Amino acid sequence: MPGDLGADIDLQIQLALWKSDLWPIVENAPKYSEDDIFDMLEFLYDHISLPTEGSYHQFSNCGWHYHKFDRPPGQAEFRAAVNTFLPAYADGYELSAQGEILSKGPDGLSLLFGATIPHPDDDNIVARVRAAERKYRLRGSTLDDRRDAVRDLADVLEFLRPQVKQVLTRRDESDIFELANRFGIRHHKEDQATDYDKDIWYSWAFYCYLATIHASLRLIERRQGKL
Repeated sequence: MPGDLGADIDLQIQLALWKSDLWPIVENAPKYSEDDIFDMLEFLYDHISLPTEGSYHQFSNCGWHYHKFDRPPGQAEFRAAVNTFLPAYADGYELSAQGEILSKGPDGLSLLFGATIPHPDDDNIVARVRAAERKYRLRGSTLDDRRDAVRDLADVLEFLRPQVKQVLTRRDESDIFELANRFGIRHHKEDQATDYDKDIWYSWAFYCYLATIHASLRLIERRQGKL
């Protein structure tokens, strides 16, 4: 039964993804590239719903005809199913609640994603950390995207610097910012180090800064008597 997308699903996929020959899935899946698979998973998540009311049509084994649907439960069920196998693919991925395929991250460090950020300033702290996480984890993220994500986290620490100074020694506090300033993350100067493996360095710096933000915020909370 045609739903909100109408009967021509192939056309809707072409309009959304600018790709052809992806539908029907059973016929075309063997030809999918990795990018095609991820695109289709995101497309299906955006449009899937759980059928809630319908009637059974017995003629010619036609089956159920539904006329009422509920999107959030359908998306939750689809996401749960997809996330049973995506973490085992390549370096590990997951389908987010926003319908985006994201890298899962190294074991242990991935626990930082979605962890509570104990600070009341949503605009300058919470939202910026979440945006940096998304920028770094998005499938197809470039080295420039990852550098920007590291810089965004360094900017959050800069905003917190007056409070960080109260919970860290002067040497430790200075070293945190030296990393981004010396390795061509936040500024563009001749004396900065740039001859390094950016793929490895950006990964290390990203998780280092993300973990430092979480640790610093909890040290600040403890100093304020909230822990």
